[in-house]
Amino acid sequence: MPQEYIKIRGARENNLKNVSLQIPKRKITVFTGVSGSGKSSIVFDTISSEAQRLLNETFTAFVRNRLPRHRQPDVDMLENLSTAIVIDQKRLGGNSRSTLGTITDLYAVLRLLFSRVGQPFVGYSNVFSFNDPQGMCPECQGIGKKVELDLKKLLDTTKSLNEGAVLFPIFSVDSWYLKNFTMSGFFDNDKKLEDYTEAEWELLLYGREGKVKYPSKGGPVESDFEGLVLKFNRLYIQRDSSELSERTLNHVKAFITHGPCSLCKGTRLSQEALSCKILGYNIAELAALEIGELRKFILEIKEPMAASMVTSLTERLGHLIDMGLDYLTLSRETTTLSGGESQRVKMVRHLGSSLTDMMYVFDEPSVGLHPRDVHRLNGMLLKLRDKGNTVLIVEHDRDVIEIADHVVDVGPNAGSRGGEIVFEGTVEQLNSQEATLTGRYMKRCLPIKPQVRTPAGRMRITNANHHNLQNVTVDVPEGVLTVVTGVAGSGKSSLIHHAFLSQYPDAVVIDQSAVSTSIRSNPATFTGIMDDIRGLFAKANSQSPSLFSFNSKGACPDCRGLGFIYTDLAFMEGVKSPCDTCDGRRFKDKVLSYKLDGKMITDVLDMTVQQALDFFEKSEIQRRLEALHDVGLHYLTLGQPLSTLSGGESQRIKLASELHKQGKIYVMDEPTTGLHMSDVGHLLDMMNRLVDNGSSVIVIEHNLDVIRQADWIIDLGPEGGSRGGQIVFEGTPAQLARAEGSLTGSYI
Repeated sequence: MPQEYIKIRGARENNLKNVSLQIPKRKITVFTGVSGSGKSSIVFDTISSEAQRLLNETFTAFVRNRLPRHRQPDVDMLENLSTAIVIDQKRLGGNSRSTLGTITDLYAVLRLLFSRVGQPFVGYSNVFSFNDPQGMCPECQGIGKKVELDLKKLLDTTKSLNEGAVLFPIFSVDSWYLKNFTMSGFFDNDKKLEDYTEAEWELLLYGREGKVKYPSKGGPVESDFEGLVLKFNRLYIQRDSSELSERTLNHVKAFITHGPCSLCKGTRLSQEALSCKILGYNIAELAALEIGELRKFILEIKEPMAASMVTSLTERLGHLIDMGLDYLTLSRETTTLSGGESQRVKMVRHLGSSLTDMMYVFDEPSVGLHPRDVHRLNGMLLKLRDKGNTVLIVEHDRDVIEIADHVVDVGPNAGSRGGEIVFEGTVEQLNSQEATLTGRYMKRCLPIKPQVRTPAGRMRITNANHHNLQNVTVDVPEGVLTVVTGVAGSGKSSLIHHAFLSQYPDAVVIDQSAVSTSIRSNPATFTGIMDDIRGLFAKANSQSPSLFSFNSKGACPDCRGLGFIYTDLAFMEGVKSPCDTCDGRRFKDKVLSYKLDGKMITDVLDMTVQQALDFFEKSEIQRRLEALHDVGLHYLTLGQPLSTLSGGESQRIKLASELHKQGKIYVMDEPTTGLHMSDVGHLLDMMNRLVDNGSSVIVIEHNLDVIRQADWIIDLGPEGGSRGGQIVFEGTPAQLARAEGSLTGSYI
């Protein structure tokens, strides 16, 4: 059968420069290139967007109106597309009712299993659902947690009611709420709470003593007496938070605790559901088992009626194990999964599919994976291809690039200096390419650091037990670059984000949470230099700074500072057209008549970071622009909407916005995410500059180049989940390379 191709001609999305391309079908094609070069513009904004749009076009207008909208990309021709399944890095999200079990449908099969073979029989599968009134715990409504008033925080028992024993501000000494108690006649208002009898405590906290008369200017007022806990719960905990002011909510948060439900002990289920068991385990106990252990248990069920359910469960659990997720549990809330974990969970949902000739689109699937586990990922990708599917991958990891049948390298650089195809061919051909950045760096690795810094002190973490940490005590050195390593689920995030940061809350944290992607946010507003720029324009023209904001007085009145008019066409694709009044410039004409050194405010927003560095002299602006330059974002324009940035660019702009802070401790969570191999060196230069200036830098990372260049390494493991949570190694990179028992050591 002759090779078929996806054909693209004249693609111009974002920074693409009239790109034409042929991508082989039923093969693995990896797109490489520096962050911001245009990889995502080809794969996501052109190919998969059009494939999804064309699929939606096959539905009726009624259905299309309820589907996500995909606009037609700016391309002359796009042929031979298959149905696209996009598996991106967006976190699974959901709410407190969404778990790994519910999102993968594994819990639905488990519920069916218990309804058929569990003993004693208590009902059908909905009885085992914590999202169904039939199955949820009546005490916590299936959440597994209860919000409760913390009496230790609320009351100072060394004081009396008249001395202000109730610490919640709204119950201050002269407040009407406290008079409800002091004028009731039930209490000695000068008696310290610690001296109350048991009966007085019960009355104060939970009493319902009927009507009480309170004196007032207009005569006695009759009111119900209500104990302090009952009143607080009614006024604040049982009310919808949207009814409370932000100030009141902040007050309330300081006096409440979140703990497991006292009835269901956090299992979320009714006592009836928990009474039904298979081989001595109830459904909550199975959902709390690590996936590797759960699969072993399911295989022990020999009931003939359970055969098909056992097969389904073991196959899907096996896929999760193959993806290196054996340390997770089905009861794990989806909101707690990382971007890399979320992406691998999404992959699992498609591995059992019998559909062929699909197009699977991946965004850096190696994110969050230890080098040990990348081969498992590669096995999944090859399996998808071998079933007759087209696999498109945006990736920076050398090991994933190595399995490609075809490589497309986009560049040569980022932003306006990218958007071109600089190489197409096999991995072998790429490796011999010295003309492209990717070709040059495929075989180039940074050496192990020969000379390491001497720590200026130690920051001790003592007896850390969060999640799977097993009573860990470890010293994090001060004044050096420390890298925390280990396989996924080994306890790296628990050690640093929970144990370490709880002791050092003033540390500057740069994690992988998304930056604001509003159409009104741009590098100038995000880094804070827009305020300085508006101040300079205001001073030079004797005007108000708010006049130079498209979010305030300076906004074009017709488009309200957006620069375009959006017309909703119901089930058809909406239309964005440039605003006729301001020609897309977002400002009133009056604003554009004012200049700073010959430049209008729109001219400044059109400048790249590099151009702005040459234009501005103010030290505060220079410092923040240099931070953007240092993280490799010199090509971004100051006014480019953040919604158009790639994942790697988003993380680096956040990094740049934090660098000007005078933090002595920096914590970074996989900062190489989205970074090309050639940019890792720049990132390391920046980290080393922070350390040289007296800061302590702690990095959670899988990238071997970063690990090799650390001053000190803390390696967790040896595996993930219950088989992790221990310190496997502490020392320098050179010592790690010789260490036995460390998976990381065997790879550096």
